[in-house]
Amino acid sequence: MRSILRILGTARELWPYYAAIVAISLALAATGLLTPFIIKSATDYVVAANQGQTIGLSRVVWLAAALLAAELANTLLSNVGGYLGDTMAAKLRATLSGKYFAKLLALPQRYFDDELTGTVINRLSRSITETTSFLNMFANSFFQMVLTVAAVLAITAFYSWPMAVLLAVIYPIFLWLTTITSSKWQVLEAEKNREFDIAGGRFAEVVGQIRVVKSFVQERRELATFAGRYDRTVRTTQEQSRYWHRMDASRRAALNVIFFAIFAILFVQTARGVFTIGVMVLLIQLVTMARQPVFSMSFLVDSSQRAIAGSRDYFTVMDEPVEVDALAAVTVRTSDDGRVPAGIDFESVSFGYPGGQDVLSEVTFSIRAGEHVAVVGESGGGKSTLISLLLRLYTPSSGVIRIASTDAADLALAELRADIGVVFQDPALFSGTIKENIAYATPDAGPDEIVAAARSANAHEFIERFADGYDAQIGERGIKLSGGQKQRIAVARAILKDAPILILDEATSSLDSKSERLVHEGLEHLMADRTTLIIAHRLSTISSVDRIITLKDGRVDEIGTPEHLATTGGIYAELLALQASATKRDRRRLQEFDIRP
Repeated sequence: MRSILRILGTARELWPYYAAIVAISLALAATGLLTPFIIKSATDYVVAANQGQTIGLSRVVWLAAALLAAELANTLLSNVGGYLGDTMAAKLRATLSGKYFAKLLALPQRYFDDELTGTVINRLSRSITETTSFLNMFANSFFQMVLTVAAVLAITAFYSWPMAVLLAVIYPIFLWLTTITSSKWQVLEAEKNREFDIAGGRFAEVVGQIRVVKSFVQERRELATFAGRYDRTVRTTQEQSRYWHRMDASRRAALNVIFFAIFAILFVQTARGVFTIGVMVLLIQLVTMARQPVFSMSFLVDSSQRAIAGSRDYFTVMDEPVEVDALAAVTVRTSDDGRVPAGIDFESVSFGYPGGQDVLSEVTFSIRAGEHVAVVGESGGGKSTLISLLLRLYTPSSGVIRIASTDAADLALAELRADIGVVFQDPALFSGTIKENIAYATPDAGPDEIVAAARSANAHEFIERFADGYDAQIGERGIKLSGGQKQRIAVARAILKDAPILILDEATSSLDSKSERLVHEGLEHLMADRTTLIIAHRLSTISSVDRIITLKDGRVDEIGTPEHLATTGGIYAELLALQASATKRDRRRLQEFDIRP
């Protein structure tokens, strides 16, 4: 229950709504308690009239009017409470979802390395839905139930203390039995939620990669895997439900015996003349009112267990350590700010992913301000890891990375990344318009700036061919664009950002020759006057850089100009020889270095 209280503490601004809902639920309980007393009085008047006593009919009519007023008040209050509850639930969902999203944005890259995107999304939807639904129901029913039970016990005790005692012992017994039942239920619920999250994660992944699934004719296998997860949740639900309802049947049977004793006392006392018919009717209604919360308690506890399980999953994410100042406001530099290229230094940097060996060991090199440097090495040799460390997506296990002679660890994270432009091998566009994607890092950029960036990236011509031009929708991940068009949009995005440091994860490696030429011209504009680190996949790109760094087994093997390294017999010289060879063996060896002809 502590996690539920944390949810309420997280959304303190909603307390006025919660207080109003509680107040209305208490008023509903009060109006509900009026009804048995009105019916009691009406019953006594009608019985007296049937026995020959003179009773004014106007009094009976007034009692009927009072009953109408109580019912109308109950109707009005329940609808007002429902409106407030719906509003509170929507606001709570918005608050919790916003905090969850903010948390995800601030989490380090390593968290996402171990989680499927769909799993993260499914966990958010499930945990917040279950928690908000419970809190809405709890606010609308729990306090009303408590007031009703307290009033029923007090009124019943006034007429018959043995009946009140029997009613009173029901609640702690039922709650105790339900609580001990819920421990096993929670274990099974956690198993079920885990299957749901994995299935949801795979679902999102398959939808995102549907062309691959269809191309490899794996629809049946993916469906079978997905259905298998849900079949396991069905089996878990059956076990969970059998256990819960078996215990619930036992609880209810015991309560039925207690209610039998209560009604037996009531009927016998009335037959003996201790109670009038009106009092009997009153007590029957009160006992019925007391009976309903008991049987509703099972549903309340069931919902609370789901909410507790969901809120625990929510706070498991919320308690993850975050990147410091990841959500800090950033002012992106433009050329008008006097952008100055910055040097980069790696000093004895080592790094390994959790559970694995070091990918980089004692890596040391320097890139001068404005210099263009390519990194070459075998696949898995740590080239992409260098980029991740420079962007502080990960932290070196040892060593120091300096930017403009300042330890990168001492720089504000958001400012550090704002000063680095990246063009990935996968252009990674978002759904939306071309204009929005180009201006992603600079959302305040004007139309002229966006067009100028597109022209520099050789993208303006094809953009103008779209009916909507820069307002054309490109679909999820830019699916409506060709590979070359997507890369040129990515280059335009980096040009508009105008960061002093540029990272290129060889954006032309998978393009045809025409698209490569157009993208390469855009890259030349982008690289001008910028410190540039290139993860090389084509030797044509490598040959034009100032220096080359070769990596071997996670260590720096050679550093030098292309002309110099071509003569040393090292990795670069081997690549040149392999490229000149036409044998299949040499071509396979070339691919081991992630190099395309």
